[in-house]
Amino acid sequence: MLEKIFHLSENKTNVKTELLAGFTTFMTMAYILIVNPQILHKTGMPMEAVFAATALASFIGTIIMAFVANYPFGMAPGMGLNALFTYTICITMHFSWQTALAASLIEGIIFLLLNVFKVRQYIIDSVPQTLKYAISIGIGFFITFIGLQDAGIIVKSEGTLVTLANMKSPTVLLAVLGVLLIAVLYNRGVKGSFIIGMIVIYVLGIIFGLSPAPSKAFSAPPSVAPVFLKFDFSHAMTFKIIPVILAMLFVDIFDSIGTLIGLASKAGYLDKDGNVKNADKVLTADAVGSTIGACLGTSTPVAFVESASGIAEGGRTGLTGVVIAILFLLAMFFSPILTAIPSFATGPVLIVLGAVMMEPIGKVNFSDFTESFPVFITLILILLTYSITDGLAFGFLSYVVIKAFSGKAKEIPKALYIISILFIVMFAI
Repeated sequence: MLEKIFHLSENKTNVKTELLAGFTTFMTMAYILIVNPQILHKTGMPMEAVFAATALASFIGTIIMAFVANYPFGMAPGMGLNALFTYTICITMHFSWQTALAASLIEGIIFLLLNVFKVRQYIIDSVPQTLKYAISIGIGFFITFIGLQDAGIIVKSEGTLVTLANMKSPTVLLAVLGVLLIAVLYNRGVKGSFIIGMIVIYVLGIIFGLSPAPSKAFSAPPSVAPVFLKFDFSHAMTFKIIPVILAMLFVDIFDSIGTLIGLASKAGYLDKDGNVKNADKVLTADAVGSTIGACLGTSTPVAFVESASGIAEGGRTGLTGVVIAILFLLAMFFSPILTAIPSFATGPVLIVLGAVMMEPIGKVNFSDFTESFPVFITLILILLTYSITDGLAFGFLSYVVIKAFSGKAKEIPKALYIISILFIVMFAI
């Protein structure tokens, strides 16, 4: 039956290899079960309900990817999109989390329609590669900044806005140890380096009396009811939120395409022209998963780049995805432990993840100022405005202006003019 469904022999794999690959990928992704609820909880969303929504969204999204596309990709709420959801829409723009969920659903539906009508590729082609790099790098900086705050390493300052925390603080020292531990494990290729580092710091926190031990290890899965279908469309249909939906769409599109190409390349799923085999099925599965996340009560699920770890172990089919999905479902029974992990243990994960997302910076052409300046503006303003949307807006605008007035107007895609005008209108209103 498994051979008939997943075509194991055709993909030069077997059940044992797929099981090991699925477990490996889950271990590298499992941190999202802890980090995502902690980030979304800052909007006022109940922690345990978001934990359940995260696990269910990951389970359903991965199952769809496994059976529709037969690809060994794990799906879960994406880092960057959850930051946009919490820090830009809710904290900076003061929308409720119910409105943010509605915006996520709208973005997911647009994402799906763009895929159905094959507009997605046109949008991707319209944005210069430099700005695509800037999105990934900028989100990496943003996630790191959030991690430094959550870990207590960076704190508020009256004189300089932010400053280094008291390095004698036991929780700060544990957080620094967590960063170093995760970085070393990740560099050495240890499977599950993020979750291992997080659990070690959590246990040390309990030993030193810095965090309470959970009262029990297992429990019935928490209810998703407090966040399920809790949409507020009355505020999500206003002009003010349109740029945010566009920003979510940009991040979702470029993150999914970049991840898809990277993972397909590792798995040997590129054809002789460099195109992804069965790309339409993969993109459809990805888009459907995006809408499901909002309905369940979490930020948009995406294909996780950590799936590369399972591919490296030989995972080549959707059977790997089925294993990943089942493990996400089983994890719901461990909510007392996973929802009790403190921020000084999860912050180090965000810091190291931010560093991992820096990889595209080496591809930016710094010898061409018309290319490097928009990237610089995007990065610095995402960080200092605490808004992915604002950073992207100034990055796109600066690209158009500096190219146009440097005699390189022909290098500006027509669609970028439209996007820039939308951003100008956003600031004007």
